[in-house]
Amino acid sequence: MNKDIQQLIKKLEAQNFKVKPLKSNHYAVYLGTTWVTNLPCTPSSPRSIKNCKAALKPYGFHE
Repeated sequence: MNKDIQQLIKKLEAQNFKVKPLKSNHYAVYLGTTWVTNLPCTPSSPRSIKNCKAALKPYGFHE
């Protein structure tokens, strides 16, 4: 797993998001019972992590 993804998962869990592994080498991110987004285990481009953070921002995620 990518180091940046590991750090992001730790930040998410500290902010009460739930992160669950999927069979497709991704993680599903939930806030309560609401699905928010999926995270790749090994992002193919640097933009993919930024895109995930942008999708999380409306749900209250901050760095």
